[in-house]
Amino acid sequence: MNKRHAAVAAAALPLAFVLAGCVGDGRKESGSSGGDQPSDVTISHIHGLGLDPSDQRLYVATHEGVYTPDSDGKPRLVGDSKDDFMGFTVAQKNTFYASGHPAPDAEGHADKGLIRSTDGGKTWKSLSLSGESDFHALDYAHDTVYGYDATNGLLRTSKDGVAWKDGAELQALDIAVSPKDPGLVLATTAEGIARSTDGGKTFAKGKQPALAFVSWQADDALYGIDPTGAVHLSSDGGSTWKKAGTVPGGQPQALTAVGTDRVLAATQNGVYESKDGGQSFTKRLAVESTGGH
Repeated sequence: MNKRHAAVAAAALPLAFVLAGCVGDGRKESGSSGGDQPSDVTISHIHGLGLDPSDQRLYVATHEGVYTPDSDGKPRLVGDSKDDFMGFTVAQKNTFYASGHPAPDAEGHADKGLIRSTDGGKTWKSLSLSGESDFHALDYAHDTVYGYDATNGLLRTSKDGVAWKDGAELQALDIAVSPKDPGLVLATTAEGIARSTDGGKTFAKGKQPALAFVSWQADDALYGIDPTGAVHLSSDGGSTWKKAGTVPGGQPQALTAVGTDRVLAATQNGVYESKDGGQSFTKRLAVESTGGH
């Protein structure tokens, strides 16, 4: 995301403590190594979380590559890439989608468009929109990729990851798609949760609560997290919400629902997991995050 786009996004969306991701470099590393080996890193920001459905392995997409916990719960780099992975989402076994930017010493367009891995994050292939789009939020549901293109400020959808349909223009931070209804898409905005009932072609004005991230895996369990780290749960598709608990570690950086009662959240000092609907959390991965983007 270039500085002009970051400035526009930050001005349009007060929640943009995480929206203006990737302004400048801001990364710190020490003694890190690739090839799925343990690495001692300082992660400047976490952009996405996911569990591979085949083995429940945790993947953490960051400003410095994709990591997974080693036997001691410390970050271990997956593959060799230390690119900035935005919009990370697990689609199915060993298949991930993401966007983002190349590492400072890597070649390629500043905006990666849509990229995909079919080997559990070890290698990635460019699918489309390279040099054109930076997806800050991606969701895979109903055999469709839903993406919020932060470069152009619009919702896009694709069946194959190559040909895209442009939807509504909006300033958003995150999106979530109903697991039951392919036309129901939610977006977090400055006004609150904006709702689309036509697959992202149009959105109604946002309504409270004002949440940073949302995630929807089970029909009766829509999760959201606000800028303070409080987790909110809706059992009716976002019509009503109740506070479930609070994630330790300060400002949230990512949220992923895994099921009805299971949810992952990242804050500045680690990745946490709840198995009781957000009431309590256990640390899954310890990180030293600078809180930058």
